[in-house]
Amino acid sequence: MTPEEEISVIKKVLDGDSNAFEALVLANQKNVYNLALKMIKNEDDALDVSQEAFLKAYRQLEAFRGESRFSVWLYRLTYNLCIDFMRKRPKSQVISLSAYQDDGGDSVDIEIPDLRELPDAKLLKKELKEQIAQSINALGQSHREILVMREINGMNYAEIAETLGINEGTVKSRLARARLSLANILVQKGTFPDSYRQNARKEVE
Repeated sequence: MTPEEEISVIKKVLDGDSNAFEALVLANQKNVYNLALKMIKNEDDALDVSQEAFLKAYRQLEAFRGESRFSVWLYRLTYNLCIDFMRKRPKSQVISLSAYQDDGGDSVDIEIPDLRELPDAKLLKKELKEQIAQSINALGQSHREILVMREINGMNYAEIAETLGINEGTVKSRLARARLSLANILVQKGTFPDSYRQNARKEVE
């Protein structure tokens, strides 16, 4: 959905056509759920937070000024809800591991563009992607969330900066450190050769 289409739908909703909001839900539900799932790491809780995000967006739609894309405003709202949820969640809660979902609701293998080349032609892509997914979940929250936003949700630097409330320079440096942290884990596991860690380190330097 283009920015112009978003504004058009929002105007319809604000003019009383509540059914029009469904178009915004359909256009953003996958990425909202992906972001919540990767932050919370529990499918049921991520679904609840996603639904809460859309409900809150609908109720606060008049507060949307159109200074950014609706999707970015929605990601920021979802991000804040996830932070609030994790602060309230008991430390001992069991965390589940799951891949993200495509438009049809099917599980999709995660790919990290900067690190996805196979180190061994005989290594199955599925196994590699599973190891990458597990390694992403082993990262700290700030590194995990920025990798999800950039590599899975496909957000650009400006969108990530607005969502996290930081500048683009910080986004780039944090993303570079996140990739290095991921590379370190993958090298330690023996998934990738040390050259991948060296390449990731160059981004930080």
